[in-house]
Amino acid sequence: MSKKGGFLTPKAIANRIKAKGLQKLRWYCQMCQKQCRDENGFKCHTMSESHQRQLLLFAERPDQFLDTFSKEFEDGYLEVLKRRFGTKRVHCNIVYQEYIADREHVHMNSTQWETLTEFVKHLGKDGSCVVDETEKGWFVQYIDRDPETIRRQEALKSKEKMELDDEEKVARFIQKQIERAAETEKEQPKSEYTELKRESEEEKVAFNLAAMKKSEGKSAVKSLPSMNALKAEEKKHAPTTSKDSLKSTSTAGQKRKNALDEIMEFEEQKKEKMNRKDYWLHKGIVVKVVTKKLGDKFYKKKGVVKEVVDQYAGVIKMLDSGDKVKVDQAHVETVIPAIGKSVLVVNGAYRGSEATLLSINEKKFSCSIKIVAGPLKGREVDGVQYEDVSKLHLAS
Repeated sequence: MSKKGGFLTPKAIANRIKAKGLQKLRWYCQMCQKQCRDENGFKCHTMSESHQRQLLLFAERPDQFLDTFSKEFEDGYLEVLKRRFGTKRVHCNIVYQEYIADREHVHMNSTQWETLTEFVKHLGKDGSCVVDETEKGWFVQYIDRDPETIRRQEALKSKEKMELDDEEKVARFIQKQIERAAETEKEQPKSEYTELKRESEEEKVAFNLAAMKKSEGKSAVKSLPSMNALKAEEKKHAPTTSKDSLKSTSTAGQKRKNALDEIMEFEEQKKEKMNRKDYWLHKGIVVKVVTKKLGDKFYKKKGVVKEVVDQYAGVIKMLDSGDKVKVDQAHVETVIPAIGKSVLVVNGAYRGSEATLLSINEKKFSCSIKIVAGPLKGREVDGVQYEDVSKLHLAS
């Protein structure tokens, strides 16, 4: 007696392997939650009695079923976006591909949205996400409204603000110390050294070696017949301070200077680490278009950033034509003006500070600037990279 079919037959195994993968969306029945592998199977399913019963139920309350499927689809999509990407900006299709990887997901053809673009626009209008359109497509960024998350973000912002306030206080204190040291140096009289002269060539200078031995290395006693003459000569030409006092003063000043330099260097490194970001677009700066994807009309042309969108993109107004274009920061670069013109620090330790361009080092692709506003007004900074500063459009 032979069995017609079984669980371990080749056909049954092949059917289970095929059922594991994703099938075509058009052969899926959301009401029955049944996936068919081909057109013939889907046709047979639509003619079945169970499918007809589900259609009758749907015909009685179509809006209720449509709203339910739409809500489940939206919740599932947002759950993947929140759990997988958090509040990062990501392409909408990447999230969708991860969502449909689950065979039991709610299919889009059973919702009120016909395309993914319409669904993304709905998320933006609903306030669930921040959405924006680029030449690469639609991007979404989840807005986390969880009270605990909001509380942590507010605490983090307040902490950063306190650190910035402390940095400004330290910067003002260091500046005062530098100014005070400069004033003290100006007030100190300058010492003049003169040549030691003898009144007569016959006078000799002698040292008492026996006294030096008795003092065990201490300063020897100078007993000379002509010592009075030497003292008188020293009184005529000696400065107000001795060599030893000048040496100790200069050494102490050098130590104090080194300590200030170390403090300033540490604060510079701390500010550089805190203010160095992977986005740099700022409103009011002049940038140059470096991509041909926008057309030859805008290639190598300059524009002013009128609006920053989601930190990584911006709306620029072309200087020559007046056209407004939305670009990604990867498609533009900073502009270095002539010496003496105004610039804005777009990245690094002095991010957001207005400055004046002092000089340009073409070999090192860097420049020197002078801060003109804020608590650090008047500070000169060397070695600023080209990509960290950009021309400031004063008329914007």
